[in-house]
Amino acid sequence: MALVLLRRVRITSTPFLGLQHCQRCFSARLSENVSSEHGTEQTNTASSDTERLVKVAIIGLPNAGKSTLINRLIDHRVCPVSAKVHTTRKASKAIHSKSNSQAILFDTPGLVGSREMKKHQLDPHFVSACRHAIQHSSLIGVVHDVSNSWTRHALNPVLLRVLEEYAHIPSFLILNKIDTLKSKRILLDIVRNLTCNRLESIRNYGPLVRRRKNKEISREKGSPTTVVEAKEGTPVEGWPNFTEIFMVSAMTGDGLREVMAFIHANSKQQPWEHLPEEHTDQTPEQLIVQSVRARLLDFMPQEIPYLLQTELEYYEVVGGKILTSAIVTCPNDRIARLVCGESNGKLRQINEQVTSDLIETFGMPVLLTITTRVRSKETKS
Repeated sequence: MALVLLRRVRITSTPFLGLQHCQRCFSARLSENVSSEHGTEQTNTASSDTERLVKVAIIGLPNAGKSTLINRLIDHRVCPVSAKVHTTRKASKAIHSKSNSQAILFDTPGLVGSREMKKHQLDPHFVSACRHAIQHSSLIGVVHDVSNSWTRHALNPVLLRVLEEYAHIPSFLILNKIDTLKSKRILLDIVRNLTCNRLESIRNYGPLVRRRKNKEISREKGSPTTVVEAKEGTPVEGWPNFTEIFMVSAMTGDGLREVMAFIHANSKQQPWEHLPEEHTDQTPEQLIVQSVRARLLDFMPQEIPYLLQTELEYYEVVGGKILTSAIVTCPNDRIARLVCGESNGKLRQINEQVTSDLIETFGMPVLLTITTRVRSKETKS
C-alpha cells in the first residue's frame, strides 16, 4: 500500500503549487486507506491502468508566440512572456490534466543559428534544450508566425533540420497570430507552401484514400523537403509530413480548443507524471525571477535588458500572501538610472506589472519589491 502511495508523491524540488497539494493529496489518500485498506488498493491500481499521458515539444523560431500559446492552452500563466526575442531561456513543462488524460507541453527556447547565438551570447544549453525536449516527447508541435510577411511562406532551415533529424516523431503545424491578417485567403497559400503542396496527405484536408496515395508518392520520391514557389515568386521550403494543421490566435484564443483536443486524443495509456493540481515543474522562485526578467525585456529599449541579471533575494508565504523581493544587477550606473527612470518611476511601473503577473500566476496576493544595483557596488535604489 505504501509503495502505491509513494509512486504519486515525488521527492523533488518544489514545483509551483506542488508541495501543498501533494501534502493534502497524500493525507486524503492516507485517510482513505485507513478506512478501507483493500478497497483503496484496488481503486489505485485501476486508476493507474486508465491513466493516459502525452508529451509534446512545442518548437519554433524566437517570438513565434510559443509561450503565450502554451499559457492559453493550459489556461494558466506559467511561461514568461514578452514582446522581445529570447524570453524563454530554457525548456520547462506546462501541465494540463483532464479526466484520465494528462498532457505535458515543453516550452522551448526559440531555434536559432550560429550567427544569432553569437549576437545574443547564447550558451550551447540554449540550443540543446529544444532537442532534449523533443527526445522526451511523443509529438512535435511547430508554431509558425503568419504575421511576418518576410518569413511566413517558409520554414526556417534550422527548424527544417530539426524536423528531419526527428522525422520518426509525428509533428503538427500551428499557424499562430492569424488575427493579424487582413485577409484570410493568404492562409491557404501559406499552408500549401509550408506543407510542400501536400494538403491531401494531412488529416484535415483530404479523404483517406488520397492520403495513402500521397504517402506512397512521397516515399518513392524520397526527399522529405521540397521547394515550391510562393505567389510573390520567392522560393520557400516546407515539410510534407505534418499530420495536422491548426490556425489559431494565442492572443484571442481562436482555435485553441481544437489544438488541446488533438493533443489529448494522442495520449497513450501510461501513468501520470504529475498530480492534477500541478501546472508546471518550475518552483515559485523560478517563476518570480522569470516574470521580472520578462517585464524588463518589455520596458527597456533595444539590447539593454539582455545586459541585466535578475536574482531572487527573498521569498516567503505568510498568512496567505507571497512576500518576495528581487535584485536587478546592472553593468554600470548609466543603465541603472535607465532602469529606475526619473524619480524611480519606471521601476515602479515594472514592479506593478510584475506584481499583476504574479497574482495571475499564483492566484493569491503578492507583495513584491524590486531593487537595482551596479555590478560590484552596493544597492543603489
